[in-house]
Amino acid sequence: MSEDHGGKAEARRVSVGDITQCLDDAYPPALAEPWDSVGLVCGDPDDAVTRVMFTVDATAAVVEEALEWGADLLVAHHPLLLRGVDTVGAHTPKGALIHRLIRSGCALFTAHTNADSADPGVSDALADALGLTVQGPLSSKNDSPADKWIVYVPQSDAHAVSRAMFAAGAGQIGEYTECGWSVTGSGQFRPGDDANPTIGSLGELELVTEDRVEMVAPRSLRALVLSALREAHPYEEPAFDVVELAAMPTAHGLGRVAALPEPETFEAFTQRVAARLPRTSWGVRAAGDPHRMVERVAVCGGAGDSFLALAAKLGVDAYVTSDLRHHPADEHLRAGGPALVDVAHWASEFPWCGQARSVVQDAFGVRGVETRISEVRTDPWTIAQP
Repeated sequence: MSEDHGGKAEARRVSVGDITQCLDDAYPPALAEPWDSVGLVCGDPDDAVTRVMFTVDATAAVVEEALEWGADLLVAHHPLLLRGVDTVGAHTPKGALIHRLIRSGCALFTAHTNADSADPGVSDALADALGLTVQGPLSSKNDSPADKWIVYVPQSDAHAVSRAMFAAGAGQIGEYTECGWSVTGSGQFRPGDDANPTIGSLGELELVTEDRVEMVAPRSLRALVLSALREAHPYEEPAFDVVELAAMPTAHGLGRVAALPEPETFEAFTQRVAARLPRTSWGVRAAGDPHRMVERVAVCGGAGDSFLALAAKLGVDAYVTSDLRHHPADEHLRAGGPALVDVAHWASEFPWCGQARSVVQDAFGVRGVETRISEVRTDPWTIAQP
């Protein structure tokens, strides 16, 4: 906030970078699958933003709608440029959209599999639209690989060694930094003829009161932490252990396991899905006993047939996803897996637009940023015949 000459507070303008950072915080890019392409596709992070539109797909019709409304930023779930390209010339369909956006001063941002795995994310929005209570991920992502460092150091130098390792990135647990533990004990060593001991004499057994200092660090920082330890430790040959910690499941991951408020028949549940998701030519297809009781449900926004076996293993009563294929679905049901509800890919991910809009609206609505969800249905299927 800054003061004008009249004494009134003037809010700092909101930039593309402000909005995209907010979205990155909600949908961390590190959660994206290795093959994915997420983030700012085109636009200047320093440009001002007053209007943001949200969509599943950045199609030509959506881009026209965004520009007619005066959007400065279009936020899409599906990447426009997912696979490698060697041209974005205006003579190509996707290149034409990029040129149209840039010339009109509208940035494009994508949150794809990072939004799928975020907590909350795409499947949370789907579960919420269906009136379900989320219990956890269908396929959980493990936390980042980490080491536990155990260092033995003379008491007088324990603080300096810890401080150096903290500065190298060790000792962070969630929102806490400089996390560590220590206990005092007795160490011993006998310096050899060619040693250069900090403490003790050559050939003599030395007993030293030492601290055992422990802390965790990301495995990716192992070289940095080791260098810091050696630099700060007074001994010629520091004694330490590095233990690789087991990866633990987190609240992040693909799909969600959820529960209905009250059990209902599979037929009634299918009707619930059809009533609560936007209508499409694809419609809602269901496979299973109509009279089967449903209480615990798995959902996965987007194509989710790769999780059929996992849904069966978790013992849910029904699984809602998109793009189910004949043979995998048939084999799944023959094996006694949960009932299946197959919805349009676009319809399963559309609820995320409202979730992402709320993220931006809650952060920047008070600063004058307007938000809107695209009214264009980007589901590619347009005709259905019974």
